[in-house]
Amino acid sequence: QVQLVESGGGLVQAGGSLRLSCAASGRTFSYSAMGWFRQAPGKEREFVAAISSGGSNTYYVDSVKGRFTISRDNAKGTVYLQMNSLKPEDTAVYYCARSTGRLLTGVQHEYDYWGQGTQVTVSS
Repeated sequence: QVQLVESGGGLVQAGGSLRLSCAASGRTFSYSAMGWFRQAPGKEREFVAAISSGGSNTYYVDSVKGRFTISRDNAKGTVYLQMNSLKPEDTAVYYCARSTGRLLTGVQHEYDYWGQGTQVTVSS
């Protein structure tokens, strides 16, 4: 069984930064690609970023490229999402998830375990 717990969300002004963390339980963390997704009010959940099991490869949705950075510390069992230059349209609940495969993907059904989410609100 894998448990994922996100933290680090909050309220920030436009242009500010936040770092989200996702702590994972289970021995398979270091073998799994991980991803971040988000869901804004009234919208479907969307892919944000993914990182390979070893951390050497990353993949981002175009809207966050150059502003967000995904990283991981396998020794700590944690994946991070550093968010800079935040915009009001980044407001959403952010979820981390574990990929079922090794290839980086933004397809939600390729992820089998999900956290409960953390709220990020960016004021204008």
